[in-house]
Amino acid sequence: MWSQFCAQPWLGAEAGLCSQGSLSAFPTILKSSHDLRLSQLHPDPTAAAPRLAFPHFSRQGAAGEPMAGPRSILEPGLLAQLMPVLMLLLAWGGAARAAGAEGSVRLAGGLTLGGLFPVHARGAAGRPCGPLKKEQGVHRLEAMLYALDRINADPTLLPGVRLGARLLDTCSRDTYALEQALSFVQALIRGRGDGDEAALRCPGGVPPLRAAPPERVVAVVGASASSVSIMVANVLRLFAIPQISYASTAPELSDSTRFDFFSRVVPPDSYQAQAMVDIVRALGWNYVSTLASEGNYGESGVEAFVQISREAGGVCIAQSIKIPREPKPGEFNKVIRRLMETPNARGIIIFASEDDIRRVLEAAHQANLTGHFLWVGSDSWGAKASPILNLEDVAVGAITILPKRASIDGFDQYFMTRSLENNRRNIWFAEFWEENFNCKLTSSGAQSDDSTRKCTGEERIGRDSGYQQEGKVQFVIDAVYAIAHALHSMHQELCPGHTGLCPAMEPTDGRTLLQYIRAVRFNGSAGTPVMFNENGDAPGRYDIFQYQAANGSAGSGGYQAVGQWAERLQLDVDALQWTGDPQEVPPSQCSLPCRPGERKKMVKGVPCCWHCEACDGYRFQADEFTCEACPGHMRPTRNRTGCRPTPVVRLTWASPWAAPPLLLAALGIVATAAVVAAFIRHNDTPIVRASGRELSYVLLAGIFLVYAITFLMVAEPGAAVCAARRLLLGLGTTLSYSALFTKTNRIYRIFEQGKRSVTPPPFISPTSQLVITFSLTSVQVVGVIVWLGAQPPHSVIDYEEQRTVDPEQARGVLKCDMSDLSLIGCLGYSLLLMVTCTVYAIKARGVPETFNEAKPIGFTMYTTCIIWLAFVPIFFGTAQSAEKIYIQTTTLTVSLSLSASVSLGMLYVPKTYIILFHPEQNVQKRKRSLKATSTVVAPPKGEDTEAPK
Repeated sequence: MWSQFCAQPWLGAEAGLCSQGSLSAFPTILKSSHDLRLSQLHPDPTAAAPRLAFPHFSRQGAAGEPMAGPRSILEPGLLAQLMPVLMLLLAWGGAARAAGAEGSVRLAGGLTLGGLFPVHARGAAGRPCGPLKKEQGVHRLEAMLYALDRINADPTLLPGVRLGARLLDTCSRDTYALEQALSFVQALIRGRGDGDEAALRCPGGVPPLRAAPPERVVAVVGASASSVSIMVANVLRLFAIPQISYASTAPELSDSTRFDFFSRVVPPDSYQAQAMVDIVRALGWNYVSTLASEGNYGESGVEAFVQISREAGGVCIAQSIKIPREPKPGEFNKVIRRLMETPNARGIIIFASEDDIRRVLEAAHQANLTGHFLWVGSDSWGAKASPILNLEDVAVGAITILPKRASIDGFDQYFMTRSLENNRRNIWFAEFWEENFNCKLTSSGAQSDDSTRKCTGEERIGRDSGYQQEGKVQFVIDAVYAIAHALHSMHQELCPGHTGLCPAMEPTDGRTLLQYIRAVRFNGSAGTPVMFNENGDAPGRYDIFQYQAANGSAGSGGYQAVGQWAERLQLDVDALQWTGDPQEVPPSQCSLPCRPGERKKMVKGVPCCWHCEACDGYRFQADEFTCEACPGHMRPTRNRTGCRPTPVVRLTWASPWAAPPLLLAALGIVATAAVVAAFIRHNDTPIVRASGRELSYVLLAGIFLVYAITFLMVAEPGAAVCAARRLLLGLGTTLSYSALFTKTNRIYRIFEQGKRSVTPPPFISPTSQLVITFSLTSVQVVGVIVWLGAQPPHSVIDYEEQRTVDPEQARGVLKCDMSDLSLIGCLGYSLLLMVTCTVYAIKARGVPETFNEAKPIGFTMYTTCIIWLAFVPIFFGTAQSAEKIYIQTTTLTVSLSLSASVSLGMLYVPKTYIILFHPEQNVQKRKRSLKATSTVVAPPKGEDTEAPK
């Protein structure tokens, strides 16, 4: 195979080899070198050493002979086997650089630092490099040159030692960056090959072309993208070269078992992801999508965000979309269409490269979705103008995060004074000049394009073009100073009192230098502390920005600081501005928040999506997921977020429902009192005597009690009122119907007995009549007394009686502890007497007119039965009505008063009328003839048998 590597002019300059190389072997070689993990670097002594087989290599010399040079983390035997791989990598890298690379920036010095910067974007159509990146590339590269100038000019930092540099372009591509980074280990590989390289021969015995040995790189600043840093770190660690990145934030790089020589002055994305989760939660979003560029930076960032959001809870991922490393035409339009599959997830968490961010915004603009998506960008977006140039309307409202930084005034002065004359050391500065001033440089003999303005060389940055310091400039400077301070501390300990390098630092041991790097602590270019933890990570400190329109124009807007994050979020929500209502945070939620009184019914498998279900009936919203029933004495509030006491009602004196029964009862009492007064005044008149004075007074007393019960039914329930209701509710009717029953029974028995003999029936005397009446009444009294003893009366609040379907109509009813059935039970005995009395009235309907009370009693009982027959359906038919307490009480009291009024009106009002207004008729009639009287039984003494005239 060596015969294929001979006599190439570029090879001697790069590696001192003679091979152009076969590029087909590179993927296998790259995989083999990438798989050299720490466990492989220290193999089991008893195991066979791993071998990487590459055919057609021919080397002369003692195999396995110890190699000279600086110490490495590789075992000598393994390194000897790895040497052909590294040689081939160098050869392949040199060929690639010859085909498409642009060289490097070199500064001479006693100690050389490497630098990796994305001077160009990733190329398309097979080209390694694309357009120039002015800010992300040139600004950062110049920041390292600026830092080296300041360090070399500082007599207190590394006195007598000048730092040199070799700065390379990664072209924003990890594989290309690996090719470039191989030049950093050339000197180490040459040192390892002493004695063996001398034996190498090309075909025909021609020695390989050789050039001056390359610089020995002691540490590397870079790279920018995490994927590039990971690829480069895998090679640098093999040769114990410390590496400090100024922009790589992938959490994977915190793994000290794999990337033990890697450090960074920016915090890892695990901190950044935590900050972004805090931002999402502070904005009230719970349903977002993630967008990541393929590679370690994007994928690791999104993975950290998803993991932290899952652990914190409250944030769900609608979609996780990955942008391919080599996107096909229309790929970004497809990304936007996928995001619109979940339109409620308006918040987009984006961990992507600057180029991918811009193309996503372009696709959103083309889809006419300006203002729909709410971007939350990582530090790759930061506060840069390039990703949103001419796309400001799509970016309005975007919240971005950037490691806490400050603008370095000294760099601004340095960079704005750079010109083509004083900055010849930067080989890409001429290209930057053309791009920055939109002109064309022409060399002698070249033709200038008439359509492009010719550069004069007198243009000035900041005067003839816009200028804003790139966000990572501070970190580039801090990374260079971190290496310088570590070298200074190392120099003070290894070379005390020595100006310049001493033999102890020639060559510089990378593992020792790494220890000094991890121990540095100084105030950086922005005045903030620079330090590293055990994994080489910097502490997490971020500034939070939002791109806001100015004066209603997105194009004239800019990034405004709205908060910061240092272990916890400090976000000024009032400073945020949004499309539409500037002060109202737009939603990014799978489901809108449920209204008060509605619970969340979760969608299975999607913890941030739910359906809202109203708490109906007497249930209230106990928490966001549960509806619970209010206690029996309470009803839900209007918005159903709690319970409130159910209003308590009763029939009051002022109620419209109480007016008719009270008026009727009052009139009845007055009328009853008038009848009693008339009867007492004319107690010995024939009409009063013919009415049966004793029973009449008993009957009138019962009528009075019936009227009086109305006032007890309206009075506020209490123990005394409830006891009086139990006693008097049935007593008045029982007393009345007992008296009427006794009268009708007496009349019926007299005439039934008269049909058979002239002997009067027993128990028809006034005394007997009273005994019978009070005996019948005593049954009611005894029953009530037993009831009062067994269940003492008290008032209760019945919340079930008016527990309507609509809780707003629900009422608690203050009443006595009498159910509807017990109330009817009180009247049951009276109703039985009423029915019995009616039966006797029917039987006595044929008595002679001489006994003139038989027919009025009959009419009274018929009418009373009709009243009570009407009462029953009205009383029980309104049991479910919201107005039950009023309807039933009014119905009961009116029915009682009507029945009493019927008795009073039919039995006593006519008599009273005659007594008061026709006293001439209140006289004794003459005796009937013997024939007539012989057909009847003579009445007892004291009872008249003839009606008055």
